[in-house]
Amino acid sequence: MNNDSLDVSPRDITILKARVDNPTASTRELSDVLEENYGISLSHNRVNEILRTLSEEGIFRKTILPNKDIFRHYLFRLSFDFSEFAENWQECYEVLLNDPHILMFFTADSGYQWHMLAQFRTDDRMERWVHDFFVEYGVLISHFHNTMLHSVHKFKTEAAIFDNVLAETEEGRRYLEYES
Repeated sequence: MNNDSLDVSPRDITILKARVDNPTASTRELSDVLEENYGISLSHNRVNEILRTLSEEGIFRKTILPNKDIFRHYLFRLSFDFSEFAENWQECYEVLLNDPHILMFFTADSGYQWHMLAQFRTDDRMERWVHDFFVEYGVLISHFHNTMLHSVHKFKTEAAIFDNVLAETEEGRRYLEYES
């Protein structure tokens, strides 16, 4: 999704911020939080409808994140043998997108073009996955770097991240002032 195409109102950003800050609150409770903290008066049904629309439009995704201690986390970075890229990248890409071990998959502007955060129960399972990945897609790979993330200290989005977005408009700044 191109950020330039997103047209989300400050009110809806504030609703999203309240949801992130209160992830387990019912929409009735969220409606109260919006009224008390931001001066936004909406019925719980309307809040639910807005959140559903934002989700359907891809503005946010509902995700379940297991406790970080259940899995070991790794950063994989790979660069390509471009002589094999045209014939092999798409299948590899689809496999990585659909692999349950891949938590996050993104491109980067470095010598390593694809980066992935992966999760496995044990180092042995990760090593087996890497071996199998190379058996299947090794012809595509020029370099592969693996880093075990020994301690994941933070793994969540904070509601305050939306303050910068709200500060971009007059209406958003009013919500921020009301919150203070």
